[in-house]
Amino acid sequence: MSFQAYLDKIEEKTGKTPRQLVDLARERGFEGPGTKAGAVADWLKADYDLGRGHAMALVHVIKNGPKISARHVGSKGVHRDESDTLWLDGVATKPAG
Repeated sequence: MSFQAYLDKIEEKTGKTPRQLVDLARERGFEGPGTKAGAVADWLKADYDLGRGHAMALVHVIKNGPKISARHVGSKGVHRDESDTLWLDGVATKPAG
């Protein structure tokens, strides 16, 4: 599953866009490189029943913002992303790739 696909699935499961969840995370004090992945994963499991893989995708965005490594951009396979910048504003508003 691509990084973006994880974020899209998070929206489907929670009803919240990734950006909304990042904002909620910041309200809880989860922000920036010092954020502990386990604490975020525990919160997402308790409040939204998200598993570890989905939580780790969101942890990356909370800690590092929407940029990802270009390693899988343009590659083949299931982990391929269309862009090195993740779309956080929801599936309905995502530009066509």
